[in-house]
Amino acid sequence: MVGFGPADVPPTAAVKFIGAGTAACIADLFTFPLDTAKVRLQIQGESSGTAKASHGQAAKYRGVFGTITTMVRTEGPRSLYNGLVAGLQRQMSFASVRIGLYDSVKQFYTKGSEHVGIGSRLLAGCTTGAMAVAVAQPTDVVKVRFQAQVSGCTTNKRYQGTMDAYRTIAREEGFRGLWKGTGPNIARNAIVNCTELVTYDLIKDALIRSTPMTDDLPCHFTSAFGAGFCTTVIASPVDVVKTRYMNSAQGQYSGALNCAVAMLTKEGPMAFYKGFMPSFLRLGSWNVVMFVTYEQLKRAMMAARHNWATPL
Repeated sequence: MVGFGPADVPPTAAVKFIGAGTAACIADLFTFPLDTAKVRLQIQGESSGTAKASHGQAAKYRGVFGTITTMVRTEGPRSLYNGLVAGLQRQMSFASVRIGLYDSVKQFYTKGSEHVGIGSRLLAGCTTGAMAVAVAQPTDVVKVRFQAQVSGCTTNKRYQGTMDAYRTIAREEGFRGLWKGTGPNIARNAIVNCTELVTYDLIKDALIRSTPMTDDLPCHFTSAFGAGFCTTVIASPVDVVKTRYMNSAQGQYSGALNCAVAMLTKEGPMAFYKGFMPSFLRLGSWNVVMFVTYEQLKRAMMAARHNWATPL
C-alpha cells in the first residue's frame, strides 16, 4: 500500500478546507515555472500597454521549454518564480474554497442524498468556483502582473514587491483595479472548477466501480491527469482572455469581451489557444500533485485526529 489507505472516517469540512489549500500550495511550488511560461506566451502579441517585453519585445517566446530557456538566459532563473508569493496567497484562499468546500456544497444541493447526479456536481463546481474568485481575485491580479513583468529591466518594472503591487494597483486604478477581470475569471473558474472537479469525481468513481483499482494513489493519479487534460481543452480560450485583460494597461480594453474581439480581429482564432502546451503541462502536473497530495493529506489529518482523540 502506497501512502495512507482509505480512511475509515470521512474527512470533516475543516480538514478538506485546510488540506485543499495546503495541497494547492505544494502543487504551485512544483509547477509555477510552467504557469509563468504560459502567461508569457498568452500575452505575447499584444501591440500596446505595459505588457511589452524589454527592447520592444526583442525576446520571442517559442514553445514551453523555449520560453523557459529564454527567460532563464535573459532574466535569470528567479524570473520563473515571479509572483510566487501572490500565487501561494491565491492558492491558500482560492483552492481552500473551490476544492475544500466542493463536497459540502454538493451535499447541500443533493440534500444529503447518496445519489449524486452530474447536475448537482456541476452546480457545486460553479458555486465554489464563483465563491473562490470573489475571495481571491486581488491575489490573482497581482500574480499575473508579476509573471508578465520582465525581470532585470528597471524601465518596465511596475512593482517592487507583492505588497507594493497591491498598494500601487489600489492607488493608480482604484479599489476596482484589484478586482479587474473578475467577470472573465468567474467564467473561467466556473468552467475550470466544473471540468476539473467533476471530471476527477467521475473518472475516480468509474475506475473504482469498473476496474480493479481501489481508492488509492494509482487511481488518484489517473483521475487527476485525465481531469487536467479535459480542463485545458475546455478552459484555454477563457484563460487567455482573462490573462490578457488582467495584465492590460488601464484603458487598453473597454472590457473582457472587447479584449476577446481585439484578439480575434488582430491575431485570429488560434490566439485563444496560445500557451496551450504549457497550460496542459501545468494543469496536468498541477492536478496530479494537488489531488494526490490532497487525498493523502486528508487521510493523514484524519489519522492524526483519530490518534489524538484516542486515549493511550
